[in-house]
Amino acid sequence: MLYDCRTVAERDRGIAAAVEAVKSGELVVLPTDTVYGVGADAFTSHAVNALQNARGTDRRVPPVLVGSRHTLDGLVYSLPKAARELADAFWPGALTIVVEHSPSLQWDLGDTGGVIAVRMPLHPVALEVLREVGPMAVTTANRIGQPAPTTAEEAREQLEYAVRIYLEAGAAADPAPSTIVDVTGAEPRVLRDGAIPFEKLREVVPDILAAGA
Repeated sequence: MLYDCRTVAERDRGIAAAVEAVKSGELVVLPTDTVYGVGADAFTSHAVNALQNARGTDRRVPPVLVGSRHTLDGLVYSLPKAARELADAFWPGALTIVVEHSPSLQWDLGDTGGVIAVRMPLHPVALEVLREVGPMAVTTANRIGQPAPTTAEEAREQLEYAVRIYLEAGAAADPAPSTIVDVTGAEPRVLRDGAIPFEKLREVVPDILAAGA
């Protein structure tokens, strides 16, 4: 089912359907502030497997999206000061933070090596779903080797019946990928340049290292 979230009535129905689907262990496509993502409940292993199968991937660890800054505290054993400062400055937004996750979490995202990439997207539809269902494993809603979709309709052309609910909110405003920062080492380090420029990051965390440094 595809719901057009640009109308109030269908938006409400679509979000409710997406929440029910995620809680049932099924996949949904939803808009973010970058491109459209396909997501599953991060704590339902068969749903995460279905997510990877839908995209044609191996056991590559998907990023985790959250609906609140406070959710990040529940995913880590100890949150580094730099991570908190970056989240306060740029969340919700196009910043992905790589952190050490708590070993007590009951999930199976693949071979994480003890770390996960977490982001709080700046999109009202995504945030409404995330606040209802909790952390979701979300990655770009495309088959491997195909272009990242900027609408739910483009995602449906690739993923078809592997996904139960598609939430359409129009073309993505900024298809640039998120900036990725790793805070698991002695100094924060940019792993991927993206929508948030390095100079902005350095204003918040002066000792951050540039990608490739």
